[in-house]
Amino acid sequence: MTVCGYEFRDEELAGVALTTPSYRMTCPSAKDNQRLEYLGDAVLGLLAADWLYAANPSSAEGDLTARRQHMVSSAALCKAANENGLAAMLKRNKGAGPLDANSKTLADAVEAVIGAAWLDGGYGAAKRVFDFLGLAENAKYGELDGNPKAALQHAAQAMKPPRAPVYVLAKTEGTSDKPVFTVEVSVEGMGKATGAGGTRKEAESRAAAALLML
Repeated sequence: MTVCGYEFRDEELAGVALTTPSYRMTCPSAKDNQRLEYLGDAVLGLLAADWLYAANPSSAEGDLTARRQHMVSSAALCKAANENGLAAMLKRNKGAGPLDANSKTLADAVEAVIGAAWLDGGYGAAKRVFDFLGLAENAKYGELDGNPKAALQHAAQAMKPPRAPVYVLAKTEGTSDKPVFTVEVSVEGMGKATGAGGTRKEAESRAAAALLML
């Protein structure tokens, strides 16, 4: 059985990787892919870090970490799943409708397939899946890319479950011709930070940069 460019020797293992938790509503005795997803999450991090370390010999740790976040984010995994028709291969509960393009089910399935490939054929097998899905393409995004809000968004999406930054205007000071906006941004599991600027957009950008530095 070939999944994501890798031909599994153990087809049962591949089948488990493609079995979503919802399928157990149809077949209660089935094994779902959550244990493989757990393993695949760690293997994916290793593959991304290994690729980045070799491809960027002069990059600092912070930049490598940010690039890895882009490579393993839920958004990146969902994009890879959609581009390679993975949704059609998944076992889901009977009568389930189409999956949303950004469904966590898709991201989990990618990690599960990587975890299954690791068990089936070791590092080389997992890397074959990684390469086939083109996840290294997301390494082009750097530490902040001059856009702290975008970087924070990617970092939040890479969390499990994916999260989104929440920006709140805390106060407005100054004068009408020279206002000073203070914005607070928070991400569950990351914390919160504030930033001030002459425009709300500038304040949000500085708040995002501050949170990324925590």
